[in-house]
Amino acid sequence: MAILQVALDLINFHRAIKIAEEAIEGGADWLEAGTPLIKSEGMNVIRELKKTGKKIVADMKTMDVGAVEAEMSAKAGADIICVLGVASNETIKEVVKAGRRYGMEVMVDMLGVSDIERRIKEVEKIGADYICIHTSIDEQMIGKNPFSFLEKISGLTELPVAVAGGINAETARIAVEKGANIVIIGGAIIKAENVAKATRLIKKAIEGAKIKSNEFKKYSKENLFEAFSKVSTCNICDAMHNRGTMRNIRPIKKGVKMIGRAVTVKTMDGDWAKVVEAIDKAKKGDVIVAQAGEGKQAVWGELATLSAYKKGLAGIVIDGAVRDVHVIKEIDLPVFSKKIVSEAGEPKGYGEIGCEIVCGGQIVKNGDWIVGDDNGVVVIPKEEAQEIANRAINVMERENRIREEIKRGETLSKVLNLEKWEVRK
Repeated sequence: MAILQVALDLINFHRAIKIAEEAIEGGADWLEAGTPLIKSEGMNVIRELKKTGKKIVADMKTMDVGAVEAEMSAKAGADIICVLGVASNETIKEVVKAGRRYGMEVMVDMLGVSDIERRIKEVEKIGADYICIHTSIDEQMIGKNPFSFLEKISGLTELPVAVAGGINAETARIAVEKGANIVIIGGAIIKAENVAKATRLIKKAIEGAKIKSNEFKKYSKENLFEAFSKVSTCNICDAMHNRGTMRNIRPIKKGVKMIGRAVTVKTMDGDWAKVVEAIDKAKKGDVIVAQAGEGKQAVWGELATLSAYKKGLAGIVIDGAVRDVHVIKEIDLPVFSKKIVSEAGEPKGYGEIGCEIVCGGQIVKNGDWIVGDDNGVVVIPKEEAQEIANRAINVMERENRIREEIKRGETLSKVLNLEKWEVRK
């Protein structure tokens, strides 16, 4: 039976311990002190996890001073230490020697290794106890997973093989079918509102149950609409490190959600010809995004909104002025603007459709993703869309777990241990 290893990739001691206890309740076999946790809390977190009675994995990701890191891990109570496969042979040898001395096993993580098959044979000869096929979190955000590598090495080694990288309740069974002896789960457990329940579900999957799950999964380029539908503009802004937010662009009507690809328009203040012509050029599900001057005169109104609604557009963003908002609010089409005025301009026809524009202070290119809600509008560059969508989902999932901890009686500052992380000069 495959082993379930829970990766505690957190940065706060108290949260890691609580989640570990809930994971054990759900049937976790091994506990992993994740690299962020070890860097944040040091060896003390390994000592505390050891008290649970479970096998403890120290994900040191050792690259140098192998004997030193192995000794400190073993003395803290680790049963297994992780060393990177890209480390030198000498470093891995030192980890193995120290592991033998202190009764600790060695797992070699193939993260970043280009020739995995060759490297497995090399570390096997050095004395590794386990091999880990690992797709990093950052690689997962652009759609990569560990299964192709796992299949590739099936039958190549007699060592037990661990697999890690975005596995959830649906894919845990697949990991075992492809040859994994140890299934390492991080986010699908530690971000769950009910950790014990999530752990039990994954245990069932590892034991062979077919489980369908839309939680804790990564989205492909073909499923970005679904991904953006699940998150807020706040989640996206966080995922983009505070980039992408259009300044001073607000919804005409509250309670709307807009998702689509940009059809860009550049026009002069009050010249509504190109903005309206863009309706004809846009496809169903697109969002017209217009750079329309200071906004002294409107370039968008009731009739344009009705026309765009009938065409099946996803929404309108005007960095300029709109009018007829009393009627626009009754039409089921999200409209966002910088200003509201009564006066309309004239259709002179100056400007361009499909060019690069600046809207709300953000550069927008034709085909970029546009997401809007009550908080405002964000633009996601099309070449980054898959990564940003997955990172926004990750932000939302982590916040869901924090929300659950607050509901249980913690305050936000205590959950995040804010005083510890304040900037000190």
